[in-house]
Amino acid sequence: MAEPIGRSGSRRVRARLRWGRRQAAARAALGRWLPAWLLLASALLPGPQQARAQPPLAPLLRVGTSGEYAPFSERRRGAGLDGFDVAIARAYAQKRGRTLHFVTFRWPGLLRDLETGRFDVAMSGVTVRPARSVAGIFSVPVVETGAVLLVDQASGWRSAAQANTPAVRIGVNAGGHLERVADEHFPQATLVAIPDNRAVLRALAGGSVDAVVTDSLEAPRWLAEVSGFMPLGPFTRDRKAYLVQRGQPGLAADLDRWLMERERDGTLAELRERYLGLPPGGEPPASPLRALLAAMDERLSLMPLVGAAKRRSGLPLEAPTRETTILDAAVAGVWRAAEERGVEAPDESAVRALFQAQMEAAKEIQLLSVKRGDIGASEALPDLDGALRPAILRIGERIARLIVDLPRDLDASTVARALRDDLRAPWLSAKARSAIGVTLVDLSRARRPKLPPASDG
Repeated sequence: MAEPIGRSGSRRVRARLRWGRRQAAARAALGRWLPAWLLLASALLPGPQQARAQPPLAPLLRVGTSGEYAPFSERRRGAGLDGFDVAIARAYAQKRGRTLHFVTFRWPGLLRDLETGRFDVAMSGVTVRPARSVAGIFSVPVVETGAVLLVDQASGWRSAAQANTPAVRIGVNAGGHLERVADEHFPQATLVAIPDNRAVLRALAGGSVDAVVTDSLEAPRWLAEVSGFMPLGPFTRDRKAYLVQRGQPGLAADLDRWLMERERDGTLAELRERYLGLPPGGEPPASPLRALLAAMDERLSLMPLVGAAKRRSGLPLEAPTRETTILDAAVAGVWRAAEERGVEAPDESAVRALFQAQMEAAKEIQLLSVKRGDIGASEALPDLDGALRPAILRIGERIARLIVDLPRDLDASTVARALRDDLRAPWLSAKARSAIGVTLVDLSRARRPKLPPASDG
């Protein structure tokens, strides 16, 4: 499907409409008749003795996967599905005694299939993005990648930015994260969105496109199949995680608990090395500190949308009464998480200071993104009360659980390095980042009991 774009004379070739346009009707139907975020927040307010009981997990686990995105999920001739995420899905289902059923999806329909209940969780190299945070519940991250551009070695290009001209045709898989990356980084180029990921490589080898966008883990496999091409980049840093139906918070919490235990015992490191070629080293993504910062970063990445939605509705960017309610709810969420783990809750004042620092950072991002006009007035936005605020609260529940898992006596220099690496939300100032770091260190030093290992049962 061709979609002309009147910007510098460039042209888009689309296999689908943008996510925002595709979801506009659904968001309009949600309306503003119920301030769902307030109801959810108030549910968090009771003390820790009133922790909510989660329903038992169903015997059947339906996992959505593409089968076309090596090394995460690929269908091999005569061997069925395999890949990093496929192996993790099988290990998790086996440990939990659940019957595993894979459901194949196409990337343009990922969010629709998740929301309509075709599967319980998507496990297929899914990149964390704001639109997906609104649609479901992400797990803790399991790996990081970066977008790269594959080009002809004879092109003479030394950076991916040199491909950003109308004369260059760039192929990319339609409907996924990389199409959005291509749209953001190559606004002048002619983008060719191809529905079949494997066909992207064929288009490059056949000369119907001049370059293709892939990621740093898929690129080596493609380069092993075709000769005469080279990678430029990476020019992004992207987290991969698992996307759970938003109506299944119990599954999301249990999957997080299992993943963090598998990180601790080395299982995830072994699978990364086997399937992704990534040797062990450094602080892994599903460790408590990095997972906590990733959750904070995911929450902050929604703030430009929140700011734009408030401004479009004529709402003030700051609402002190509402902020107090949310802060109380966040503290109660940590109490509940501690009770569920059977441990003493962290120091309340330190928890409150950490959430206050996050809230100040969120307001700063909202203000700066609105001033910049980061999101245009004509762009479709998720509904503030029906979509954005519930998503923020879902992420807040994960933050609460991860605070309980935070190690004691964190080293300030370790935290500072982690903050530089893992808090990547746009418009976040050094001052706001530093304030979060100080409160994190204070919280870890205020911890009294040593936590037992996360349950594997």
